Amino acid sequence: MITEAAYGPDHPSVAIRLNNLAAILRDLGDAAGARPLAERALVITEAAYGPNHLQVTFDLNNLAAILRDLGGAAGARPLTERALAISEAAYGPDHHRVAVHLTMLAAILQDLGDAAGAKLLEERALAITRGRRLK
Repeated sequence: MITEAAYGPDHPSVAIRLNNLAAILRDLGDAAGARPLAERALVITEAAYGPNHLQVTFDLNNLAAILRDLGGAAGARPLTERALAISEAAYGPDHHRVAVHLTMLAAILQDLGDAAGAKLLEERALAITRGRRLK
């Protein structure tokens, strides 16, 4: 990889390329091939920015989506919950990025058989999208 040769194996630019390649592999139906790339991207990003940086949320969501594709909704859940917590801390509870994480977490809960929990999260995401907060 040119970026890796130019910047070194642990540079955040390498993590972005790894994450992009993982997303492409996932789209092509190769979630198993995407997983190690997404895991490596997450390690690099956390090391570069810290575990609670907003950039980490992109890597967490990408890896969570890959795990879901591999039938690992239980493993995806804590990643998505963490991404949600980071976004809520940075943006507040009513930001559109929070709604994105809520929707992803709702899908995971649905995969895990918790339709009631998924419904609550989707209602909250919809309220954010509509510009109001549920009480």
